[in-house]
Amino acid sequence: MLPNRMQLSRTTEDQLKKLKAYTGLTPNVTARIAFFRSVESGFRYKGMGDTKKNDGSLVLDKITWLGDTLHLTELTLKMLYNGMDNREYLKAWAAHVDDGISSIRNHKSLSKFVNAI
Repeated sequence: MLPNRMQLSRTTEDQLKKLKAYTGLTPNVTARIAFFRSVESGFRYKGMGDTKKNDGSLVLDKITWLGDTLHLTELTLKMLYNGMDNREYLKAWAAHVDDGISSIRNHKSLSKFVNAI
């Protein structure tokens, strides 16, 4: 469902990298957390009207981005946005990561990050 190669927007990617510098958690792990925080918060991708570009330089395969949450992430996207094509699912995933990172990006240590989630 999701394409094999995936990337986020440059700003989201920068926030993930800063969070890695503060906490030591890799961008793919924090992207997973951000995705599910966004889904839990009730955020919904609006579809074609979203003009944010996925122009980051960190292009990873979906196994690396999603790890053990691959099937759960794809099923969640399918449940929320049934009938989209693969590119739209990618944009929806990226929009959720972008939304979810806003609630966790300011933590300056791993202990504060863990306590917050």
